[in-house]
Amino acid sequence: MRKTAISIAIAMSTGGAITPVFANDQAASIEKIEVTGSRIKRSDMETASPVTFIGADAIQASGAVSIDDVLQDITAAAGAMTNPGVNNGSGGNASINLRGLGAQRTLVLVNGRRMINSGTGAASTVDLNTIPVAMIKHIEVLKDGASAVYGTDAVAGVVNIILKDDFEGAELNVQTGLSGEGDAEQHNVDLTVGTSFDRGNMVFGIQYMERGSASQADRDFSSCPISEVDNGKSLTCGGSTITPNGHLYLENGKELQGDTDGNYAEYNPETDPYNYASDSYLYTPMQRLNLTGVLNYELGNNTNLFTEAMYSKRWSEQQMAPQPVWFDFTYTESMGDDLIEHGAEYGDTVHYRRRMSDTGTRDFSQVVDTVRTVVGVEGYLDNDWSWDVAVNFGRNDSVDQLSNLHNIGSLTEDIELGKFNPLDQSAWSADNMTDYLYTEQNTGGSQMLNFSASLAGEIMALPAGYLGFATGIEKRTEKAWYTPDSLTSQGLANDPKVEPTSGSYDVNEAFVEFAIPVLADVAFAQNLDLSAAVRAFDYSSFGSDSTWKLGFTWKLNEQLMFRGVKSTAFRAPTVDELYGGKSPSFEQISHPHLDSQAEVIVGGNANLTPEEADTLTFGLVYEPSFLEGLSLTLDYYDIAITNAISEVNNQYIIDNCVNSSGDLINQDSAMCSSANVQISNGKATFNNQLQNIGDETTQGYDINVAYAFDAAGLAWRAGWDTSILKERTITMAGETVDYTGLITSGLGGYADIKSSLSLSVKADKWGANYKVRYLSGMDSFSCLDNPTSCYAPSTPSVVYHDISGSYFVSDTVKLTGGINNLFDKQPPYYSGNNDSNTDPYTYDTLGRYVYAGLNIQF
Repeated sequence: MRKTAISIAIAMSTGGAITPVFANDQAASIEKIEVTGSRIKRSDMETASPVTFIGADAIQASGAVSIDDVLQDITAAAGAMTNPGVNNGSGGNASINLRGLGAQRTLVLVNGRRMINSGTGAASTVDLNTIPVAMIKHIEVLKDGASAVYGTDAVAGVVNIILKDDFEGAELNVQTGLSGEGDAEQHNVDLTVGTSFDRGNMVFGIQYMERGSASQADRDFSSCPISEVDNGKSLTCGGSTITPNGHLYLENGKELQGDTDGNYAEYNPETDPYNYASDSYLYTPMQRLNLTGVLNYELGNNTNLFTEAMYSKRWSEQQMAPQPVWFDFTYTESMGDDLIEHGAEYGDTVHYRRRMSDTGTRDFSQVVDTVRTVVGVEGYLDNDWSWDVAVNFGRNDSVDQLSNLHNIGSLTEDIELGKFNPLDQSAWSADNMTDYLYTEQNTGGSQMLNFSASLAGEIMALPAGYLGFATGIEKRTEKAWYTPDSLTSQGLANDPKVEPTSGSYDVNEAFVEFAIPVLADVAFAQNLDLSAAVRAFDYSSFGSDSTWKLGFTWKLNEQLMFRGVKSTAFRAPTVDELYGGKSPSFEQISHPHLDSQAEVIVGGNANLTPEEADTLTFGLVYEPSFLEGLSLTLDYYDIAITNAISEVNNQYIIDNCVNSSGDLINQDSAMCSSANVQISNGKATFNNQLQNIGDETTQGYDINVAYAFDAAGLAWRAGWDTSILKERTITMAGETVDYTGLITSGLGGYADIKSSLSLSVKADKWGANYKVRYLSGMDSFSCLDNPTSCYAPSTPSVVYHDISGSYFVSDTVKLTGGINNLFDKQPPYYSGNNDSNTDPYTYDTLGRYVYAGLNIQF
């Protein structure tokens, strides 16, 4: 049993709000299993790579009805992760970002096979909303590069979601919850039904979830966009310079602000900015339907047919302030003489900006359909080698709309023809604007078709055990597309035109993996095993290459084991990265003479080449004999990426291409020349398309302590999970920035320490869980050069407390409930923040959340 206990210790890196998962009984009954990170089935769970196991019970105890609620809380996650608190630009998606290296560098699998990229447009990452929580058996999170085993994208790690395939009976879950402020209500119902028959089994699940909204206006910390004045010594309610009733720039240098009565006065930067927060969501609404089916059917004594079918439909929404519009016109006598007293002359060019509060908020909505099916045959040869052949097909289709937009092309044409007077406030009324209003509708999607075949088994007996192997081939085709609205594609919606996306590529791959026993039952080596893998690939988009992995497990005795992996990894550019059309994105910047939002032109680059990475992990597992039930793991990781695909940091472009007076500088440099920064009336516009821009590295430690014991007639489980970040650097344009301990305006936060402590107790009729999540303080990236000019150049450490419990009314009925963020910890303000005066990628913006549920088994 000691061997099994150490195996479980390897898997005990549970994090965030996750209850520790213990599986001694299950592990003891398993003969051979396949653990994420290897294609070779083993008789235990001991592998060279660190793997976190999250069980269905832990998910249920957290109150999560979306899997991102669990995964985003693990301590190995960092950086920007889309979630319900991200209103601007999320598109309703949810993602996981291991090691803070970007969601695109975390591979998501379902039952060991690729999940289709999903979301709006030509998606580049997996939307976690497509995976039903109710059908999850457990999750395996591999915190190591695994390209040699799984191919592209497995640079930071792998999330492998294992679905229920042996469930019998029926289980119904109903759960409801809401925030402490009475908003963001969430309702969930799911039903799982399973049965076995003579030649197999099948499981079917259905889940429906509905989530309400919360407004930034309903929280003190987000009700108004905060501006810092007096060189960062005090705060005031700020906002956008694009305001209702018109903000005008005259040729004589004056700035004017209109009012509802049709008068114009000089613009006052202290009182006139527009509070755009009051019309923005703090927490975004969504409805989601998931249907899942798993079938296994025995075709013969050694042959089995397996199928998986998943369908999800998502309806999601975001809301932002009314559309900002801007254009130039020639001031004529027919427009009146309101500007004459301010020094304007007929014939002058007037630069006009307006916030279209006359016609209402910008309302974003998405309808996303995702389908994934797997059909395959697996079996065993006479020599006990296993084999399988499978087809994995996935498709994602999306329609996204944006309402309350204005056809500025038609509007400016009517101004030129004298049919519309922009200086007449009544002309902007909602009734008069109906001819210029429209709803933008875009369509997009992605598709994957993957043929695979594999063979695995034991080749020969060696003195220390059997030489195991796995080999296989894959052929995968991926395509994606995005068709923008016709007006948007022509640039008639005030924003620059958005170009369509369309493209595809195919890849042929072959891999081989070996598990090599070296020593067994000798001095200082109860077991010493080596592992090796290599994968060769040929992409139609860039050519061929290969990647490899070498690893070891060295078990000195029953108490102590060392492990390590050295590997190379790669990430091929996606269709969207290669062929994505140019489009505008409004991004936060900080500059004394420029508007806080810059118009950034983003898009793909057909000349991109793959990212490459070198990864190293080394660690130990210790289970002391003097304290039964205690296990400790310590792992070091080092990931170095070269040829990284990314955009240049927007603030970095501004800092290097615009001086403090607002004048362009360094225009001969490659970066500034490519960015082509343009400044007009305080508004910056520049290009920032994807490039292979340089290098990225990250290093750190993962520590896990797990303890299981019985006391006072109760079963207790405790877990402490900590990630320590030592380095997170990005090198571009010859300059290296270390983001360790920093929080940014768009890349999320990179805390030095993320930690979680969990304690659970179980009796015959009830159970209780308590969790503490810790996030160390961070310095604002925007304030590094001059912290004294910032009101809040850093954030304090943040601690969240969660409690949950369950009670068995009978053998088949269980009541559950809990409170997340028990003490209603508010997100911290920091200078140079992202949105809502904080960072919704990093902090809980919703506040205290209470939920209750009912579980019925029959």
